Amino acid sequence: MANTSSARKSARQNDSRRRHNQMQRTSYRTAVKTVRKAVDSGDKNAASEAFAVAQRVIDKLADKRIVHPSKAARHKSRLSKAVKSMA
Repeated sequence: MANTSSARKSARQNDSRRRHNQMQRTSYRTAVKTVRKAVDSGDKNAASEAFAVAQRVIDKLADKRIVHPSKAARHKSRLSKAVKSMA
């Protein structure tokens, strides 16, 4: 447990930042799952729209370093490939 007032404040800040980042990562995963679900269902229009939304979410989190930029690029690449390969 933190002993000084500044350490207590730092602990509070760390906790709120952790919760915020956790929510952001959850929205990231949800966006990726939405694209995957649309690709699996075979609806190209829905997949394209979901990919556009997911791309924005992924880029925002990579810019903020909540998700590693290489991981973000890898997910965008794989999702894009999946959407483009639809008949």
